[in-house]
Amino acid sequence: MAAVIEGPDAAITHTATGKVLTNRWLALLLIVLVAILNYADRFLMAGLAQPIKQHFAIGDAMMGALMGPAFALLYTVFAVPIARLADRRSRVLIIAAGCAVWSFFTLLSGMATSPMMLALARVGVGIGEAAYQAPAAALIAAYFPLEQRGRAFALLGTAIYFGQMAGLAGGPAIAAASDWRTAFHTLGIVGLIVAGATWLIVREPARALPAAPAAPSRAPALSMQATMRLLLGTPTVRHLAALMALGTLSGITFGMWGPALFERAYALTNQQAGATFVFTFGLPGLAGMLGFGFLADRLGRDDPAFQLRLSALALGGTTTCILAVTWAPSLMLARVLAVPAGLLGGGWSVAVLTGLQYLLPNAHRATGTALVLLITGLFATVLGPVVAGQFSDWVAGTGAHGLRIGLSVAIPTAYLGVWAALRAARGLEADRQALAAQA
Repeated sequence: MAAVIEGPDAAITHTATGKVLTNRWLALLLIVLVAILNYADRFLMAGLAQPIKQHFAIGDAMMGALMGPAFALLYTVFAVPIARLADRRSRVLIIAAGCAVWSFFTLLSGMATSPMMLALARVGVGIGEAAYQAPAAALIAAYFPLEQRGRAFALLGTAIYFGQMAGLAGGPAIAAASDWRTAFHTLGIVGLIVAGATWLIVREPARALPAAPAAPSRAPALSMQATMRLLLGTPTVRHLAALMALGTLSGITFGMWGPALFERAYALTNQQAGATFVFTFGLPGLAGMLGFGFLADRLGRDDPAFQLRLSALALGGTTTCILAVTWAPSLMLARVLAVPAGLLGGGWSVAVLTGLQYLLPNAHRATGTALVLLITGLFATVLGPVVAGQFSDWVAGTGAHGLRIGLSVAIPTAYLGVWAALRAARGLEADRQALAAQA
């Protein structure tokens, strides 16, 4: 039995074998749980940066490498071929298998006896996490119609903040009660359980059918090389990639090094710094994420490009605020500035995901999303934490001043992302039609 759809952006209601899909909100809940573990694992390294540094006697540059390249290099390399597979095979299986793989390597991270062993475990985590974001975005697009995708992606985006809370506050709390290794073991076990539940409960939707009857002789599917040329040759894809990469470089660098900055600048313990940072930014960010999604759905209903213009405004505002937080002379001022930073920064990336799902034809959704994430990973996740850590070592060793200099180099790159968002908004509709004609 074919999926029941009313047009190219309608949600699918059945599996390929005719079974009714899992309730879309239950499916979203499980996808969000997987995402929380995804981000919790990334931020756990940041939350435990000081204990890990002290245990292995390493500097900021090496710690930045563990938080960035060790995880992100193979994450970015594997993301596109896995997404290509997700455009043709079960997205649910790929997501659940990826969660199981990264959770296993998270367990191994807690068993590392040297920085090299920890780096190798983080490489394994990166390979597993490559199977998550692009397939999850395509799966949500299949479960939810166009008019509900903004809120669906906003709810997915809340995983960033719950993941931060788990990694930056929960991890140090577990470490204080036991040690830093126990935090990795706990997260790994929970991840294996959630991976199994996702595979058992969420049903794979049927692939969307064309809105009009297909021609008798259908053109063969594009090769990977041809697909990459098509996507990279589309200006709006390039602009969305630049927006995501530059905005993420700014935000992820601040998010990874922020707890260490709070610990050094305001004389907090590791546990206090993680909890203070995550709740100071996390709660406003959570509200901003949800608010952006619902506002974008309401105001952008008749103009999908509106979400990108809203994203440009939010990204510019939050970048200014986190720069101010970086140099705040007191913890009280940093907390005050965190409110607008979180509210504005909470949702800007939602527009990238919704914009991509609107722009890309169904046959290229996971692959196109992965391509954008590949560029983001290579540019942002790999470079950002390392650049900030290296500048910190160059300027002032382990002090707060050096870290502030490093962050001030990385954070302003997001202003170029604002420009990219406005360019993407301008060409969104024309490029959507061009891609649809070539799909």
